[in-house]
Amino acid sequence: MTATFPPIPYLEWIRRRVDEATYDLATSDLRVTSDDGGVVPTVLEGLPDPEDETETLEQQLAIRYDVPESRVLVTAGASSANYLAACALLDRAAHDLEEAEDDQADDEQRTNRPQVLVEKPGYEPLSAVPEALGARVDRYVRPPEYDYDIEPRRIPAAASESFAYAIVTNRHNPSGRLASRVELAEMARVAADSGGHLLVDEVYAPYVAPAQDGPFGGVSAAGLPNVVTTGSLTKFHGLGGLRIGWMIAGPELVERARSVSMYNPSVADPSRKLARRALHNGEKIATAARDQLSKNHDRLASFVADRPTLSGRIHSGGTFAFLSHDELDGDEVVDAAWEAGVLVVPGRFFDDPESFRIALGGTPDEMDAALDAFGNVLDDLVN
Repeated sequence: MTATFPPIPYLEWIRRRVDEATYDLATSDLRVTSDDGGVVPTVLEGLPDPEDETETLEQQLAIRYDVPESRVLVTAGASSANYLAACALLDRAAHDLEEAEDDQADDEQRTNRPQVLVEKPGYEPLSAVPEALGARVDRYVRPPEYDYDIEPRRIPAAASESFAYAIVTNRHNPSGRLASRVELAEMARVAADSGGHLLVDEVYAPYVAPAQDGPFGGVSAAGLPNVVTTGSLTKFHGLGGLRIGWMIAGPELVERARSVSMYNPSVADPSRKLARRALHNGEKIATAARDQLSKNHDRLASFVADRPTLSGRIHSGGTFAFLSHDELDGDEVVDAAWEAGVLVVPGRFFDDPESFRIALGGTPDEMDAALDAFGNVLDDLVN
C-alpha cells in the first residue's frame, strides 16, 4: 500500500475557527476551567504526583482498564492512537492478503486492498486515515430513523473477502448515542466471523452521569476479543494540551503499532508526567468534569426542547448532539451562526448536509452566553 495524505476537509475547516469564534459551540472537550496558558494545566495545579515514581503511565492505564500492560500503547493523542491502530490493523490485513494472493496479477491485488468499514454518519478523519493508507473504505449505516443505533448485522452484509476492520465511535460522533458493552461484544463477534477486527474510538465513552463501571466511568469495549479501543485525556478530562492518548489491543497489534510509532513524534516526557498526575487524581478531576457534564447536558436539552424548529435527540449524559432545522439546511444555520460569531459544525462533515452538530464543552457560564447568542441567530432566521 502507498500512503497519500490529502487535506481532511473538516480539520482544515475548523483549524482556525475555534480561536476566531466569539462563542464556541463546536468544541466538545470538557473545559472545566479556562486555562491561563501556563505549562501546567489549571486543573492539575497543586495536585500531588503518584507516590510511586517508578509506576509508568502504561501501568496506570493497564490497572484502570484491567488489562496486562502488554496491551497498552501510549500515543500522542487519540488521533495518533487511531492512526497507529489503522496502521497496525491494515499491516496485518495486507500481510494476510499477500499470503493469499501470491499467484495473482498486480492489478488483481490492487482490487483486493484491505477493506475498512466506517460508520455513517461518522467523523470524517476516521474514513480519511485508512483511505490515505491505501485501504478500500466502505460505509455501513447507523440509521437516523433508529436513533443511530449500531446494528451488527450490517457488518457481514458489507464485508468483502478482504475485510480488515470496522470502526465504531462510542459515544457515537456526531449523534451522542451510547452503545452497551453487550452490543459492542456482538459487533466484535460478527466482525471476527467476517474475518476482521473492531476498532472502537472511546474518547466520548466517559460522558455519562452518574458514573458507571467502565475504566473512566463509562462503557468500554477494552478487553473484548477481537477489539482495539482508543481513548485520550482530551475530551472528558479537558487536557487536550497534553496530547496524551492510548490504544488498548492484543499484544501483537500493540507491537505492530509500536513499530509504526517509531516513524511519528513521540509523547513528550512533560506530558507523560502530567498525565500520570491526572490519572493519579482521576477521581477528583472526574467529579468536577461530571458536574459540568450534567449542567451542560441540562442546558443543551432545555435549549432544544424550547425550540420547536429544531429536531434531534439529546442522549442522557450527552453534551453534544446532531440536530436539524425544520426550515433550513445545515450550512444555512452554520453560516448564519458564524456571522454572529457562533461556531457550530456543519453536518456535511458527518455525511448529512441537512444537519449540524452542536457541542457544549466550555464552562456553564460560557455555554449560557453561547446558547443565548445562537438562540438569537435561530430567532432571526425564522423572522
